[in-house]
Amino acid sequence: MNTIKYITGDATNPQWEGNKIIVHVCNDIGGWGKGFVMALSRKWKEPEQQYRDWHKNQNGFALGEVQFVQVEADLWIANLIGQHKIRKDEDGNPPIRYEAIDLGLQKVAQKAQELKASVHMPRIGCGLAGGKWEHIEPLIEKTLMQADIITTVYDFG
Repeated sequence: MNTIKYITGDATNPQWEGNKIIVHVCNDIGGWGKGFVMALSRKWKEPEQQYRDWHKNQNGFALGEVQFVQVEADLWIANLIGQHKIRKDEDGNPPIRYEAIDLGLQKVAQKAQELKASVHMPRIGCGLAGGKWEHIEPLIEKTLMQADIITTVYDFG
């Protein structure tokens, strides 16, 4: 079984040969404009455009769903809906939804196997979504590592 590889670098510039999927977490209200998505949008227009269209059409747009957007011949962006709204709720719970992250990562694992792709990501769900890495990492291990998918997590230098 693989282990998660941690490196310092830019998750929008995966250092790997062959097919690659960059995973990031989106909210369930169609908002795109803060955090890692800004780096994605600076590089490619398609992930934001397709996410906004997906939200507008509501065709399968829900927590735990993933939209795969091909941006280069060997590169896909996985828009994983893993956060409910964008602020803490009235009980002080952060927007992260771990069950949705788990479901989404299962779909990413399936797609990565189909494409024979490696998976790349920042520490998903731990920025604006308010998640804790000690809850996310086991989900990655359960989904991507169990499927023997090469996975790299990038900490921005």
